[in-house]
Amino acid sequence: MSTYNERIEELLDDMSVFEDWTERYEYIISLGRKLPPMPEAYRRNSNLIKGCQSRVWVGTEMFMGQMKIHADSDSLITKGLIALFIRLLSDLTPAEILAADLSRLDECGIREHLASTRANALTAMAGTIIKAAEKAQ
Repeated sequence: MSTYNERIEELLDDMSVFEDWTERYEYIISLGRKLPPMPEAYRRNSNLIKGCQSRVWVGTEMFMGQMKIHADSDSLITKGLIALFIRLLSDLTPAEILAADLSRLDECGIREHLASTRANALTAMAGTIIKAAEKAQ
C-alpha cells in the first residue's frame, strides 16, 4: 500500500508530462471517467457537498482501519477533481489522511487554472474528506 507522499509524487509526475492545461484537464476528466460507479447507498442529500456549482456526492466507510472514499458528480471536470482526492486519499487510515499535506496538490498549478467556483469546490471536497477522517478517528 502506498503512502500519501508516494501518491502525490506520482500524481505530480503524471501531470508534469502534459505541455498545457488543455491536456491536463483531459487527464483529470479521464480520471473521473475511470471512477467506479458510486454505490447508491452513498448517493443521498446528506452526502452532497455544499458550495459546489455542480452536484458532488462524497461518502466514506471504514474497512480494516482504512477509509474508503466513494464519490460522484454530474460534471465531468468535477468528477475528475474528486477522482484526484480518491487517488490520493482512499484506503489510507484517518490519521494518514489528516497528516496529508493537501496543499501539495497546488504544486501542479491546478487551483490557479480553475474557475473560482471550481477552486471553491476543490476546497469543499478536501474539507468533507478531512471531516470524515476526523470523525472516524
